[in-house]
Amino acid sequence: MDLKYPIGQFQFDGKITNNVTSIWINEIEDLPRLLRDTVRDLDNIKLDTAYRTGGWTVRQVIHHIADSHMNAYVRFKLALTEETPVIKPYDETNWAELSDYKLSIDISLSLLEVLHKRWTYLLRSLSPADMEKTFIHPDSGEVSVGENIGIYAWHGKHHLAHITSLCNRMGW
Repeated sequence: MDLKYPIGQFQFDGKITNNVTSIWINEIEDLPRLLRDTVRDLDNIKLDTAYRTGGWTVRQVIHHIADSHMNAYVRFKLALTEETPVIKPYDETNWAELSDYKLSIDISLSLLEVLHKRWTYLLRSLSPADMEKTFIHPDSGEVSVGENIGIYAWHGKHHLAHITSLCNRMGW
């Protein structure tokens, strides 16, 4: 198993349809519950264990997901309200070293629960024309709203797999 990409990298070569985005939105909606269920019985020693050599700890992964998904939510809103905006990336590695990544994971888990309620409500309201709107990521280029839904459905599953694969390997 590739510990860095346990579910592989995001790939979607098909047509982005209402059915496809509906599945992705459901996956985004389910993530906070799945994360909470997965980490429910992990103590601080386990939370401070890296999922792979050179990787983040479980605690950092949880806080990263919250940061990443807050940024994603803003990017969606920018794409929906501006003409092909250029978004600002952030240095996720440096963010993971900031002091708030030492906080209890309950803070980020709660944030994710509330954020994902707003986010999925917004996503379910989008028209086919909204799905075609885009933003420019300085590293990735032009990204459509529809594609970005898939990217973030994958992102949640990707980091959940980091945690679940660590738990399985460690027998937790």
